[in-house]
Amino acid sequence: MSAVRLGGRLKELRIHLCQTSPQSAGVREFIQKCYVNIKKTNPNFPILIRECKGVQPRIWARYERGRELCEPLTDLKCEQVYSIILKLNNII
Repeated sequence: MSAVRLGGRLKELRIHLCQTSPQSAGVREFIQKCYVNIKKTNPNFPILIRECKGVQPRIWARYERGRELCEPLTDLKCEQVYSIILKLNNII
């Protein structure tokens, strides 16, 4: 997976996950495999990662004028998490 250029109307990504639950395994793998490359490609773009025991994994995308969208990440694989980020980057 190549790093994607984030921005345009997308202003921020927030990823919520559990450190231990099997439902968050794909999100944890995504962070281990892809986060560094995405952050290197987008050094000034805010990508917030929030870990909390027992939370259901999801991603929040904030756009212009405060509009936010949320996508569940429960039981997704690393590649599926990446696809959702691509989708959120191209919305609006």
